[in-house]
Amino acid sequence: MIKIYLYHYFDKTIGPFVSLSELPVDKAKSILETIKVTRPSSQSAQRHDKYVEYRHNCENILRNEFIKKGGLIHRPTPHYMVVEHSPWLSTWHENSAFIKIHIDEFDKRTISFTYGDSMPTFSPTVNDGKEYRHKLYTYEEILEIIRKYGLPQDWNDDGRYGTERYIEVHIWSDETISRYR
Repeated sequence: MIKIYLYHYFDKTIGPFVSLSELPVDKAKSILETIKVTRPSSQSAQRHDKYVEYRHNCENILRNEFIKKGGLIHRPTPHYMVVEHSPWLSTWHENSAFIKIHIDEFDKRTISFTYGDSMPTFSPTVNDGKEYRHKLYTYEEILEIIRKYGLPQDWNDDGRYGTERYIEVHIWSDETISRYR
C-alpha cells in the first residue's frame, strides 16, 4: 500500500483553505487586483485578467467529470491540495506555510485528482497527446497513473518537460478540512 500525504500551501498572513472560487466573480477579481499590488512577487499576482472566469469554468468541468465517475460532491467548489510535497508550490507565497494531511483522513469518495494542475490539464490549448490530458481521476485511478509515471515533482519540478509539476487534489467536502482551518 502506498502511503500518501496531501499538502496544502498557503500564505501565513491569510491562512489555509481560503479560495477565490468561493466568492462572487467581482469580489474575487477585486481581491486578485489587491494581491497584484500588495504582494507583487507572489504567484497569484501573475494571474491574467480572465483567471477567475477560467477557474470557474475548470471547476465546472471537474465537478461534472467527478459526478460522472460517481464522486460525492458536498460543496460547490473544491478545496485544493497536491499529492506529496511540491518544491515549486512551496515558493508561491511570500509567507509560505503548508498543511500536510494523510489521505486516509479523507472519505476518498469526495476527492478527485488531475495529473498536473487542472487548468492546463483541461485547457483546449494543451494538446500534447499525453494520456492524462483532459482526464479526472478517482483515488484508485490516480494510484495507477502514479505507478506508471511517478510524481511529476520528481521528474518535472522546474516545468522543463511540460505543464505537469504536481498532482492536484480536489477535496469536495469540508469534513476533514474544517479540522485544519
